[in-house]
Parts: sequence; C-alpha cells; structure tokens
Amino acid sequence: MKKLLFSVTTTLLLISLFAVGAFAAAADDAKANGQEQIRVLIQAANDAVEEKAKANYGVRHDFNAKGFTTNVNQKQFDALQKNKNLEVSKVDKVSLEAKPGSSNNRALPSDQTPWGMEAIYNDSSITTTDGGDNIRVAVLDTGVADHVDLNSNVEQCKDFSQMRTSLEEGTCTDKNGHGTHVAGTVLADGGADGLGVYGVAPDAKLWAYKVLNDRGSGYSDDIANAIKMAADEGQANGVNVVISMSLGASSESTLISDAVTYANNNGALVVAAAGNSGPDANTIGYPGALEDAVAVAALEDTQENGTYRVADFSSRGNPNTDGDYQIGRLDVEVSAPGRAIESTWYDGGYNTISGTSMATPHVSGLAAKIWAQNPGFSNTDLRAELQNRATANDILGGLGAASGDDYASGFGFPQVN
Repeated sequence: MKKLLFSVTTTLLLISLFAVGAFAAAADDAKANGQEQIRVLIQAANDAVEEKAKANYGVRHDFNAKGFTTNVNQKQFDALQKNKNLEVSKVDKVSLEAKPGSSNNRALPSDQTPWGMEAIYNDSSITTTDGGDNIRVAVLDTGVADHVDLNSNVEQCKDFSQMRTSLEEGTCTDKNGHGTHVAGTVLADGGADGLGVYGVAPDAKLWAYKVLNDRGSGYSDDIANAIKMAADEGQANGVNVVISMSLGASSESTLISDAVTYANNNGALVVAAAGNSGPDANTIGYPGALEDAVAVAALEDTQENGTYRVADFSSRGNPNTDGDYQIGRLDVEVSAPGRAIESTWYDGGYNTISGTSMATPHVSGLAAKIWAQNPGFSNTDLRAELQNRATANDILGGLGAASGDDYASGFGFPQVN
C-alpha cells in the first residue's frame, strides 16, 4: 500500500456569538410544528448567495470553500434543493463502535488492572499503571461522567453535540457510558481512595469532547470541528495531543477526512476504531480507514497459535496489501484488547463491554505513555514507534491473522514492555 500524503489544510472555524444566535433561531424555526431537524451542508455558487443563505438559515460551522452547515426542517430542505445557486447535502451521521451487550456495572471494579492492562504492559502481576505526564488525550465520544477515577485528570470539558449551539464550554455530561468507559481505559488513576481501576497512562490529562449524544450518535461536522479544535488547542498551548475516536461510519465524510489530515499536519496523533463489522475483509469503517489515522482492531483474551486472538466482530482491512508494512486506505494498523474490557461507567461505577471502541483507548493511552517518555518525538515518530512495537509482537490468532502485516491485526499488538 503506497502511503498517500494529503495537503488539505482547510481551516475549520467556530462560529461567532452572533452566528450562534442566528443559528439558535434557525434551530428553533426548524423545530416548529414538531418537524424534525435535518443537518445540512450548503455550498453556494458565489459569495453573495452564500451570505444570503447564511442570513436566512444561520451557521453552525463554517468550512470555508467546503460550505457551511446548519439545521433546517423538511420544508426548508425541499426549498433549498430547488435553489439552483446552492448545492445542499445532508451531513453524515457517525456512531460509537461498541458491541451491544447487557450492563454489568459494579460499585467497585472486579480487577483494578483488567486483562487489557496486563496484556499491554505484558505483566500478569501488575497492580498499578503509570505514565503519560504532560500529554493531552482528546477523547471524542459521548462525554465523560463525574467519576472518582477520572476527575483529577479532566483538563477540558466541551460539548459539541447540542442542537441549539455548536459548542458549550465546561460541560460534557455523559449519560450513555461509552465515553466514560473509553476515557477510563486511557487514563483512569485508581481514584483518590486507591480502590478504582487503572488506565494505560494515568498521568495524562483528559480533554473530554462530547461529539455524540446520549444515544451514541452525532454529526460529522461537529466531529470535524472538535478534531480541529483539539489540534489547535495543542498548538496554542505547546502540548502534544493524542486524538482518540472510538466512533465510526461505513462511508467517508470529507469534513472529517479533512479535519483528520489537518490534525495530522499540525502535530497531533489521531487514533480511531477499525469498526465492528468483521470478520469479512474490507469492512473497516471511517475515520479509521483513513491514511492519517491509526486504525485499531480488537483482540480477545483467548490464546490461538501462541498469541492473543483477533475478535470475530473486529473489522478487517484489505487482504491484498498483506505483508507490505505500509499503511494506506482501508488498512488496519495495530490491534489491542477489545473484548470484555472493564472500565469506568457513567453512574460512578464500572462496567464490562466489548468493541474496537475498547481497543482504541488502549493504543491512545500507550501513545500518551510513549510520548511522555520521548517528548522530542513528532507525531510521525510516535506512529513509527507504535508500528515498531506492534511488529515485535505479532498476532497469529483469529480469521485473517497471519505472520507479519495482515488485514486482521495489522502490524501486531504494541505493548509497553
């Protein structure tokens, strides 16, 4: 797979307070008479037409040459489609990448260092974890709950998922659980009482960006805006940022693709779930399927051919590129624990769930830990180090797994030691 280089650096701008007010009014109008709101991307034939459309419908996010997004009702959407000076399309929806399952939440964890921590640290007797100092991990998900194992690490909390406004600062409430679970795997610190669960890099700081609603779905324009904001915040504050996305869609959103490339070009490492549509080939979802994102497959705590096994549900990449140790579109890059993962939950307790959603934060946490140990690394250096560690720990179990780079496990399973 020949690695492709993108040069798209479209700036994604937050709308002004004035535009927020206009957008809120448009959102209220869209909800009139109980009509469902439709998120649309509008591209105009010229600046005058664009300014008029913005005045009429409001602006949620302005993507410059790509157009702007807003919410409309069905009647407004039909009218927009008839306007020959406008190109109007529905904005893609994106959802979380966890396997559905019954809740098994507990007041205390059954294991403070669950099997995923033992596996990634390559230490079955580990009792605590460490690392990640001065690294920020932006978890783009359903938000994060008030949890004793996470509270001391939360540095930013933002909500991009509200319909009436494009951004709410200082709030990221998670009533789903998915985002809290993912964040715990990255950087839970055992809590002030020392009785909680540990993540891979408990000394890292959490940027909790709520881009999915409490049902676990969201819009690609909000996600794109959050990706760019994470990269910009890292640049502005002079800190290294890992962007962790346990979400996906079966088709590509150019808004998200451009944002991922922007983040990569501006020094952030983007890690994303491969998806849960396996075991067939070429089932990897987006944004994991992009060249500028590290796509993570899910392993289970079962030994096969002397290694962990790739879960059947884990999406597979392109088998035609096996063995080349290059990353292109539709390629799984690495794999990590993703079945039956215990972590923090939105009710303040703990829960065990499965998915490439759960594998992704293991790699995001490992990336934070490695970056803290090597602060001079660029994001390109960090990605190469993850690949090298994965290559040193080949995965041979599961459909499609084979010696070397394969479409099921990628380069392999990167570990701390």
